[in-house]
Amino acid sequence: MTTLVLLRHGQSDWNAKNLFTGWYDSDLSPKGEAEARQAGRLLGDEAILPDVVHTSLQTRAIRTANLALEVMGRSWLPVRRHWRLNERHYGALQELDKAATSEKYGEDQVQLWRRSYDVRPPAMADDDARNPGRDERYRDLPKELVPVTECLKDVVVRMLPYWYDHVVPDLLLGSNVLISAHGNSLRALVKHLKGISDEAIPGLEIPTGVPWVFDLDQNLSRGDDRLLGDQEEIRQKAQAVKRQASRERQSRDSGRDAAGEGTPG
Repeated sequence: MTTLVLLRHGQSDWNAKNLFTGWYDSDLSPKGEAEARQAGRLLGDEAILPDVVHTSLQTRAIRTANLALEVMGRSWLPVRRHWRLNERHYGALQELDKAATSEKYGEDQVQLWRRSYDVRPPAMADDDARNPGRDERYRDLPKELVPVTECLKDVVVRMLPYWYDHVVPDLLLGSNVLISAHGNSLRALVKHLKGISDEAIPGLEIPTGVPWVFDLDQNLSRGDDRLLGDQEEIRQKAQAVKRQASRERQSRDSGRDAAGEGTPG
């Protein structure tokens, strides 16, 4: 038996602002840092200790892994990073406020862009300053591999080669693996692991900073899986992610912000 832990990064600064983040390299918010440390405590309390770590190339996922490992006393672990674990690219929606975008295009259209399996948002222009092809992290990638918009189906296609070529070999060696990544790259992997249909996958919400533990046998057949932490709190965080593009969300959450709860993302 080996263990796979999926960890969506803690809340980022842009999650807190309710912006489409995508490949923009937003850092963790103070709440996100606390979520990352709490994830490390939960894993340590359950004695679920990773042997190897995989992250995306994005700061929020890297720092989440670092903070969680520090709490577990395992900062020395080998870490591998790859762009195929990056968040989904939201195209021209990147940097836009989710609720304001719903005001402009309608909630149904924005929800289609956010959560449908095979509908891409409008593409980012090649000459856009935000185009990831201008980022030195991706300068050696062939141009056709650098996305300017993606749907979840695209993320599945670009994520699975990394899963099979790099993560699966670690698991087959019996290593416990931690993947620190993003809502959509992890949603793509969970779709694969659990055999979730194209029609059902839009309903899957992955809250920030919550370790998702999968027990795998020697053939990597999935046994039990569980989210660590207070289950009611996890449910509320998942619901908050679901309503991010709602036009009513800002008024609902303003009271929670005033009470010091912050805005989940």
